Amino acid sequence: MNPPANRSTDELEKQLHYPLGELLPAPGASVTVAPGVKWLRMALPFALNHINLWLLRDEIDGRAGWSVVDCCISTELAKAQWEQIFANELDGLPILRVIVTHMHPDHIGLAYWLCERWRVRLWISATDFNLARIGSEGPTGFGGDTAAAFFASHGLTDPVSVAKIRGRANYFQTLVPSVPRQYRRLMDGDTLTIGARQWTCIAGYGHAPEHISLYCPELRVLIGGDMMLPRISTNVSVYDQEPESNPLRQFLDSIDKFRALDAGTLTLPAHGKPFTGLYQRIGQLHEHHRERLAEVMRACEAQPCSAADMVPVLFKRTLDLHQTTFAMGESIAHLHALWFEGRLGRTLDSDGVYRFYAQRAGA
Repeated sequence: MNPPANRSTDELEKQLHYPLGELLPAPGASVTVAPGVKWLRMALPFALNHINLWLLRDEIDGRAGWSVVDCCISTELAKAQWEQIFANELDGLPILRVIVTHMHPDHIGLAYWLCERWRVRLWISATDFNLARIGSEGPTGFGGDTAAAFFASHGLTDPVSVAKIRGRANYFQTLVPSVPRQYRRLMDGDTLTIGARQWTCIAGYGHAPEHISLYCPELRVLIGGDMMLPRISTNVSVYDQEPESNPLRQFLDSIDKFRALDAGTLTLPAHGKPFTGLYQRIGQLHEHHRERLAEVMRACEAQPCSAADMVPVLFKRTLDLHQTTFAMGESIAHLHALWFEGRLGRTLDSDGVYRFYAQRAGA
């Protein structure tokens, strides 16, 4: 989640417009960003220290109320902030449904609690629902031995890191202790009636298995989730569950779908501030990854490289273990993008580590 190598984040941000300026929702409060759309912001205990959540004015089966989009991780602080929202921001109306863009913990962590609290249904893609269920039911491959072995096969072999990754077998469950047992499936192209307006589901890939963004043509508003962020680049990683995937190509193809939306669209991201300049941001993200791929290619032309070799090439700052696992996933994703294109070859060396090398012309 870095800015492009040759241009500062501040320089790129100047190409976007932030209609609300520096305004941010206070903890437990909201900011109205469009008719019937409220912005919430909750703290996260990570380097990426917040998540944006959304309330949409709604009516279901003749009952007036609100739909929630995304939930925050499961913490007592987040629950307390939600209780403030319930008391002060709902105009005395109930929550009618919980929509989750994807299965990552900061988005789905409190979905079970919210659904139980209001006796309502979870709406999410089938792929993300089922993976979240797997992850919330205990040590099942989200971290632990399988993840440690996968990262070791890509060069992350120092004993301290390996031991820490092995010890994270229940990490997902600590942030997402439970997932509702029933759900309403969201699919690409579905149209949801939320209140008096229509919202279209846009499926995206590469960041999560089946991420759902929501677009309202009437309001010209896109709830982009993690697929369209204004200041940082979305994490695009290869994981041990799908070790030979090509998520970077999937991600870039997915964000190009947003080019069909109105140029004046107000994008509501999961992190950062609401912005306009959607087409500019799509272009920035393509350029970001072109520059990163060029860096990877140059390194592999000099000598065969593992993903661990690529981490300091792509990430110039000091990383903690949480950030290192993301950085490893992204490094593998960039290597795989070039490998799938045939520009890199791959060997499994005698030490059990995959290394990628530049293919000769005509090879």
